[in-house]
Amino acid sequence: MARICEISGKHTQTGNNVSHANNKTKRKFYPNLQTKKIFLPEHGVWLSLRVSTSVLRTMRKKGALSVLKEAHKKGTLAPYLRPLVKQL
Repeated sequence: MARICEISGKHTQTGNNVSHANNKTKRKFYPNLQTKKIFLPEHGVWLSLRVSTSVLRTMRKKGALSVLKEAHKKGTLAPYLRPLVKQL
């Protein structure tokens, strides 16, 4: 499974390790992804999602349903979640 946030679309980025002698070697920066089960009480649905911690903070602040709808409008929502959000 790819290391991609299912809501924000955050993914692995590449960069360099830079030594004291200024030698550069390639490395990867991984997003902080967590697997969470999220309940949408308005519709009685449980969702199991791999989301970044920044998205979890936003969900706690704004609510899960509004964050899912915003991601759907932006186009960053995972393809398999799009039909589900349209129903909600």
